[in-house]
Amino acid sequence: MAKTGNRKCHFGRFQGPERGEGMMNRKEKGFSLVELLLVVVIIGIIASLAVPALQKAKVAAENGATFGTLRAIGSTQVNFFSQFGRFGRLTELNPIMGGGIGTLSPPSQIVRGKYFVFEMTPLNPTDAELKDSYIITARRAVSTDAIYQYEINQTGEIRQIFP
Repeated sequence: MAKTGNRKCHFGRFQGPERGEGMMNRKEKGFSLVELLLVVVIIGIIASLAVPALQKAKVAAENGATFGTLRAIGSTQVNFFSQFGRFGRLTELNPIMGGGIGTLSPPSQIVRGKYFVFEMTPLNPTDAELKDSYIITARRAVSTDAIYQYEINQTGEIRQIFP
């Protein structure tokens, strides 16, 4: 009758299977290659589903922030008109809003973040043109995405032009 477990040898304890026990009965710790590959495939599938949704949510958030900026521009224009009797240029409004529109980029454009560009129509309006009306356009144009374009005018109405 063979004993199971560890048996003694000339050099100390023998840490292997007893005679007659196969290698398949021994429990090994760790993961097999197939298990690891399966986990990698599952993570890849989840990532392929999550990344487009994340990008779509990011674009929606940028569009929402731009819409909010246009609303702030509209209310700032009302204040500017009550003080000066005309509407303001983007270069005049941006400092009043604490640089909240974005950073100045020649010629008379303001860039917000990476993608949105704010500009007036005409690009450099005169004081006489600004007594009656203004049009400010916010455009998001990235080569890999659809073009988004919003417009605000002297009535405070914000319209989505594209898409």
